Amino acid sequence: MITCATALVTAPVTIFLIVMAIILLAPVILNKLKIPHIIGMIVAGVVVGPYGLNILDRDSSFTIFGQVGLLYLMFLAGLEIDMYHLRRNIRKGVVFGLLTFFIPMVMGVLASVYILHVSWLTSFLLASMYASHTLIAYPVAARFGITKAPSVLISVVGTIIAVVGALLVLAGAVNIFDTGEFHSSGFLWLFTKLALYCAAVLYAYPRLTRRFFKQYSDKVTQYVFVMVMLFLSAWVSGAIGLEPVLGAFFAGLVLNRYIPANSPLMNSIEFVGNALFIPYFLIGVGMMINVGVIARGNTLAVAGVMLAVALASKWLAAWIAQITYGMDGADRRMMFGLTTAHTAVALAVVTIGYNMILPDGSRMIDETILNGTVLVILVTCAIAPMFTSQAASRIKIRMLEGVSQTDVEKASAVHMLIPVANPITSASLMELGLMMRLRHEGINADTLYALHVRNDNSPAAKAIGENSLRLAIQAAAGADVPVTPIERFDINTVTGILNTVQERDINCIVIGMHRKTTVIDSFLGAKIEQLLKGTNHMVVISRCYIPLNTVTRIVVFVPANAEYETGFRRWVLALGHLASEIGCRIIFCTNERQQPIVRSIIRREALGIRHEYRTVLDKDDFVLLANRVLDDDLFVVIGARPNSVSYSSDMVESAMFLQRYFNRYNLCMIYPEQFGEEPASYTFTDPLGSDIVTTASPLWLAVRSRLQKLNALKKRLTHRRRSRRQPPTL
Repeated sequence: MITCATALVTAPVTIFLIVMAIILLAPVILNKLKIPHIIGMIVAGVVVGPYGLNILDRDSSFTIFGQVGLLYLMFLAGLEIDMYHLRRNIRKGVVFGLLTFFIPMVMGVLASVYILHVSWLTSFLLASMYASHTLIAYPVAARFGITKAPSVLISVVGTIIAVVGALLVLAGAVNIFDTGEFHSSGFLWLFTKLALYCAAVLYAYPRLTRRFFKQYSDKVTQYVFVMVMLFLSAWVSGAIGLEPVLGAFFAGLVLNRYIPANSPLMNSIEFVGNALFIPYFLIGVGMMINVGVIARGNTLAVAGVMLAVALASKWLAAWIAQITYGMDGADRRMMFGLTTAHTAVALAVVTIGYNMILPDGSRMIDETILNGTVLVILVTCAIAPMFTSQAASRIKIRMLEGVSQTDVEKASAVHMLIPVANPITSASLMELGLMMRLRHEGINADTLYALHVRNDNSPAAKAIGENSLRLAIQAAAGADVPVTPIERFDINTVTGILNTVQERDINCIVIGMHRKTTVIDSFLGAKIEQLLKGTNHMVVISRCYIPLNTVTRIVVFVPANAEYETGFRRWVLALGHLASEIGCRIIFCTNERQQPIVRSIIRREALGIRHEYRTVLDKDDFVLLANRVLDDDLFVVIGARPNSVSYSSDMVESAMFLQRYFNRYNLCMIYPEQFGEEPASYTFTDPLGSDIVTTASPLWLAVRSRLQKLNALKKRLTHRRRSRRQPPTL
C-alpha cells in the first residue's frame, strides 16, 4: 500500500468543520445531479482522504465514528423492519439469503482457483468476501418510505443469512490455517455460542426495556438506554467470535417492538444516525479507498475478475429470486442494489488473509488481491445506491397506485382533537392520538389539534394551559407531526370542546378518563357524559398506567350490533394503526357475525397486524375477561350512546362492571361515530338499523331529554299541590 504523508489539517475543530460541510453540501449538490447522496459521501472521503488530496487523515476519530456508523446503520435496519411483513416474507428471505450466499461462494471459489490460480484455502477466503455484503444503500430505501416492500424485507433477511454464512466460512478458514486441518468442533462451538447469545438477548432485552420504559419517561434517558443496549449487543457479538454488525442488527430486531415508528424516540434515533454517525461511516469508507493502486502491476486484471464475480453472482441470485417468486424488474434491481455493496466484512476478510503468513514467507492474500478488493469496494459502493434509487422510485410509484384518489380524500377529511387539561397526561394523550391517526402511504391523513379550555384568567390557570399545550406539541414534534395548538376561554370544559368541534369540523376526540374522587361520581364523570351527549362523533377515552410502547396485547370487547354503526370501520382502522405502531397483537372479543366483517376491513386496508378473535355472547363473558386481561394489556371497550343501534340494557351495567373488575387495568373506551351520514364499509347492513340511525339527530336527543325532565318536574309539582289541598287523614 502507498505510504501517505501527514495530513494538512490536524486541528479537531477544523476536522469536524470539514466533515460537517461535506455532510451538508453532498446531498444539496448531488440532488441537483440526480445522484444518490451516499455516493457523494464516499467520493468526498476519497478526495479529502489520505489517498486523495490528503486534507484529512483517517485517524482514531474516523475509526471510532465509522464503526459506530456501521453499527448504527444495521441497528436502524432492524428497527425499521415491519415485523408482521417480515414474518410473511421470512421464508422468501431465507431462500434468497441462501442464494446470495452459495452462488457467490461457488463462483468465487471456481474463479479464484482456475483464473487467479490461488490455493483452495485462499479461494474459500475470497469467496466469503464475495458472499458477504453491507446494506449501505438501505438509507435510500428508507428515504423513499418503502422499507415495508417485500423486496426490501427479503434483502434484509438475505443479508443476515449471507453475513452469518460468510463469517462461518471465515472462522473455518482461520481454524484450518491455525491447526492445519479442519475441526468440526470449532463450528459446533461457534453455533453453540451463537444460540446462547440469541437466547440471552431474546430473554433479557424485552424485560429490561419494558421495565426501564415504565420507570423513566424522559426521551433523553430512553435514548441513552437504547444506545447502551445497541453497543452491548454488538460488543457481546464480537466477543463470541461473530461480527458486531450482527449484534447491532439483532438488537434492532428485539427492540423493534418497543420503539414505534412514529414515536419521538424513533425520530431522535433516526435523526442522530442520519445526521452524524452514518455519514461519518460513509466518509470513512471513501478515505480507505486508494485510487492510485489501480494502475499498479496486474491490479486491473485481478480487480476485473473479482468485480465480475462480485456483480454477476449477486445479480444472478436476485434474478433467480425474482423468477421464483413472480416479482418484477424493479424488485430484482432493489434486491441487487441492496446486496451488492461490499465494505466492512470484505475489508475484514482480506485484512485477515493479508496478515496470514504461509510457511514459505508469502501472504495468503497478496497485495494485488488486496488492492483489487479496494477497487471492488469502490465500484460496488458507487453502483449500489444507483440501482437502489432507480428501483425505489418505481416501487414507490407502484405502491402509491394502490391508493385511490377517493381513499385519499376520505382519509384527509379526518380531524382529530386532543383536549389536554393536565401537563402530566398531555404528552401520553398526544402519543395515543399519533398512533391511532389514519394514514395512507406517503400521506398524513389526520389533522391534529391540541386544545386547552379554561374558565379562569389567573396566572396559575394560564401556566397550566401553556405547559399542557407545550408538552403536547413537543410530543408531536418529536414524531415530526404538525399539530395546531388551541387555547380558549369558555364557560366550562365541555362547552369549549363542543364549540371547537363545530368550529374546526372535528370528527374524532381523544381525551383522558375521569378519575373518580367521590362516592357519588360516576365511572366516566359528568364532563365526559355531557360530552357524549353533545356530540355524535368518535370519542376515545383513555386511562393507561404504563407507556403505550410497553403494551403486550390489545384486547377489544365489541358489543352486539356494533357493526351497524356509522363509525364501525373508523374505530377498527384506528385500533389497527395503534396495534401496528406498537407492534403487538390485537384480540377482538366479538360474536360470530362480526368477525368476518372485522377481518375484511383489516385485509382490505392492508394493516399488516396480528389479529385474533374470541367469541363472546353476553355480559357474563364480558365479566370473565377480567381474569384473562393482564397488567400489560390494553383493554378496549366499544361503547354506545343511548338510542343507537348497538345500545342495550347491558350498557347501563357496563360502567359498574368496569369499575369493579377492571379498575387496575389499562383501559380505553371508544364511542364510535353514531347517527351520522357516512356510508357503511360493507354491503349487508341491516336496513332497519340504518333507518334508526339516520332518524335520530343530536338536537332532537337533547330536546327530548330536556322535555322528559320538564315533564317529571311538572308531575312532582302537581302532586305537591294536590297533597296540600286534601285534608289530613286519620
